[in-house]
Amino acid sequence: MKKLFTLGISLLILTVLAACGGDENADASGKETIQFGATSGPYSDMVTKAIAPLLEEKGYEVKNKEFTDYVQPNKALASGDLDANLFQHGIYLESFAKEHDLDLSEVIIVPTAPMGIYSNQFDDIESIEKGSSMALPNDPTNLARALIILEDEGLVKIKEDVDPLRASLRDIKENPKELEFVEVEAAQLPRLVESEDLSLVPGNYALAAEMDLLNALALEDMPDQYRNRVAVKTEDLDSQFVKDIKEVIESDEFEKIIDEEFEGFGKPAWMKEE
Repeated sequence: MKKLFTLGISLLILTVLAACGGDENADASGKETIQFGATSGPYSDMVTKAIAPLLEEKGYEVKNKEFTDYVQPNKALASGDLDANLFQHGIYLESFAKEHDLDLSEVIIVPTAPMGIYSNQFDDIESIEKGSSMALPNDPTNLARALIILEDEGLVKIKEDVDPLRASLRDIKENPKELEFVEVEAAQLPRLVESEDLSLVPGNYALAAEMDLLNALALEDMPDQYRNRVAVKTEDLDSQFVKDIKEVIESDEFEKIIDEEFEGFGKPAWMKEE
């Protein structure tokens, strides 16, 4: 009986040691597989072409689930169905998490497709004629972005006491070319390049419509608040897999893939400063 008891204790110790040893490729939490989530299009491509291969070199298996809306990726992350997601800018992440009482945090900002001014009528900003029609996104966030571009290009002037990140058409104090603005849903803006003189198209919709970002008359100098970022549950911020995600995105190899595969994407401040 004593021998059986001793044998049982020995087996138990070996089992515990084996569990603690784990896979040498797993992080400190035992994670070997990272489940990403991204909206279909350029950011799903960024996961599969740029982030996943570099994480796989570190020994992880990376899976990517594509979404077609901007609600489920954060809910799936908060519920634990995802380990990380990539699809949203900082303003959206903050407001969504607050509205739905989710504890989510940013890991790192990534290169992002900029909004651009597109036209089949004019070759450059200087040739835009007075009274031209311009299509703009009608949602507040993208409209504010559009007005920042127009002001940067000298096409409008916004009132000084207005937060540029929250500006609307009523905040325009100067419109020297007397542009006629047409507000529509952002997804419709690529089509309006044909029917309007100019159209301000967010980068993700431009790419979805197979538009070349470099054909824009002007691309936005995007504030980092509007660049997309990798997000995780706040409780995971100090996990090894999150540190490894950040490390691969900060690597020279990642930037090289961005330069080759994501031409025209605007780089965040941290990447420009390197």
